[in-house]
Amino acid sequence: MPDSALSTGLFSLDVSSWLNSPPISIESLRGRVVVIEAFQMLCPGCISHGLPLAQRIHRTFSRDEVVVLGLHTVFEHHAVMGRDALEVFLSEYRIDFPVAIDRPIPGQALPATMQRYGLRGTPSMLIVDREGRLRDVAFGAVDELALGTYLGRLLTESPAEPGHSPGQVTPSDVAFCDVDGNCA
Repeated sequence: MPDSALSTGLFSLDVSSWLNSPPISIESLRGRVVVIEAFQMLCPGCISHGLPLAQRIHRTFSRDEVVVLGLHTVFEHHAVMGRDALEVFLSEYRIDFPVAIDRPIPGQALPATMQRYGLRGTPSMLIVDREGRLRDVAFGAVDELALGTYLGRLLTESPAEPGHSPGQVTPSDVAFCDVDGNCA
């Protein structure tokens, strides 16, 4: 992560392009909670639970309060998951929220944003608070009730009382589940 991002604790995306939207900066979303679903189109967990959950959040919350973004972060099968294939995938699965394409780094398997935030794989959900701070990263299936409660708490926080140090990622009340649906 660049030093400026570390010192301010502000979340940023390092992407090559956007689909379903003109380019978006996290800064422009200040004042709203941002849910970012990191996925690969060939990931079974992304298709079965990550993306459907992101779509439900996108349909449920007002865009004035919660914004959902996709992050296509390819770390395997690079040759078959290009932009053209992603456009078809988004159309087929009726994903209409903005989707960023994580910037590939020549000679490396992991793209830029995935590396920056140490994502373990896909699906991963990143939650950014109203102040632009990364508050949580969940890997795998996320319990919907716990997530709804967590988002509700973030929506009621005032800027003066976030409860976390800027940039601090802490375990949250979002329950992490394994691929078999067993939740911690």
